[in-house]
Amino acid sequence: MYKVVVSNQCGCFRTSGLKAHQEFESKDDALSTAIEMKDKMNSDFCSKHEFEVQEMFDNFMISFYDPRKNANCCGNGCCS
Repeated sequence: MYKVVVSNQCGCFRTSGLKAHQEFESKDDALSTAIEMKDKMNSDFCSKHEFEVQEMFDNFMISFYDPRKNANCCGNGCCS
């Protein structure tokens, strides 16, 4: 069983009608659903966050980060 899980849910997600947890028999179906959701969230939501998909065991986690937070980061890892 493969799962798609939205790990942290912003206000846009909570009002979107998208499901936070879904289960699939096929890994390909889970991955394609996760990518479709991520793309929809990145294009339709308020753009305060950037969403990404990460694979963890049999789960595809969709999480967000604020791309503006480290806009002035030097890139060597010390700014996180």
